Amino acid sequence: MFFMNCPHNIYIHVPFCKSKCKYCAFFSHACANPDWQQYADDICYELKFWSNNVGHVSVPTIFFGGGTPSYMPIEVFEQIMNCIRNNFCVDNNCEITLESNPGTLDKDKLQHFVLNGVNRLSVGIQSLDDNELNFLGRIHDVKTGLKLLETAQDMNLRVSADFIYGLPGHDEKHIVNLCKKINALNLEHVSMYELTIEKNTPFGKMNLQMPDNDTMAKMYIAISENLSLPRYEVSNYAVSGQECKHNQNIWWGGAYIGIGRGAAGRPLIDGQWFDEMGDNERFEKIDEDTRAIEKIITGLRTVRGVFLSEDVRKNLNMDWINSHNDLVEMNEKYLYATAKGLLLLDEITLDLTK
Repeated sequence: MFFMNCPHNIYIHVPFCKSKCKYCAFFSHACANPDWQQYADDICYELKFWSNNVGHVSVPTIFFGGGTPSYMPIEVFEQIMNCIRNNFCVDNNCEITLESNPGTLDKDKLQHFVLNGVNRLSVGIQSLDDNELNFLGRIHDVKTGLKLLETAQDMNLRVSADFIYGLPGHDEKHIVNLCKKINALNLEHVSMYELTIEKNTPFGKMNLQMPDNDTMAKMYIAISENLSLPRYEVSNYAVSGQECKHNQNIWWGGAYIGIGRGAAGRPLIDGQWFDEMGDNERFEKIDEDTRAIEKIITGLRTVRGVFLSEDVRKNLNMDWINSHNDLVEMNEKYLYATAKGLLLLDEITLDLTK
């Protein structure tokens, strides 16, 4: 049987940083002088490999994550983008996101990124308090972060800002005040991430007194009650139409390719799904049921929920779903978590799948 391969989103991992934050468990390296040319050559080699495997397919989104992609020299970014355009069919309205950290990106460099295709900037603000930024191990201060947001907004870029909550001493009152400050920034997309303590990080080796689960739940609820933007995913809030298309495509089960060490992908080749890791670390088949359960887990993170395709329906535990309407609900097209269910997603996904 002949298959026409579907569109694939592309995620490119940039592993280098000026310095590593105390909470970071991502694959990244603090490096003063990375071998950027070797990095670019390796990324282009992978891109050509995947073009040969999936074909000259349509690319609706490209996402540069890290690490600190804004640390990358313009020449390297340009080489990678040219390679993508030469080996895939990049949509005319392709969303091209660059993750950035204040202190690595000024107006001139940002303009060059834009000239080479970037149309969405994700800025790691993390906090609007200089003491907290220092505690987190960030290299910037509040003034520098706000300046980058202002610069990007003045350039009419789609702009998102990341914030971290749940630091030692944080409570519901803190979240209310933080949301008021964020609202004043007139952002159209905000990500609010709970601080998670991971092993093998500086924070993981410290005896930090973290907020308890009840306090964390109250802070989570306070965000949705006080942030001016509506939630569209567990940790993401946006004006309608300004959602991150790349992440939505992945949460809703679209095909994507992970490029670079530390990246993950789910390519779909001739009707067969694959579990893929960048830098040729892994490339193996996964069956339809496994992929369906993945779609359920990621789709339930979104307010819209998971689309009830045939493969999803046959992997649902309908008896459990019908007896837990306080946690999940269904309509003709989607299964979605209630407000209460969003607080208990880890437990729910174990119970509602067969």
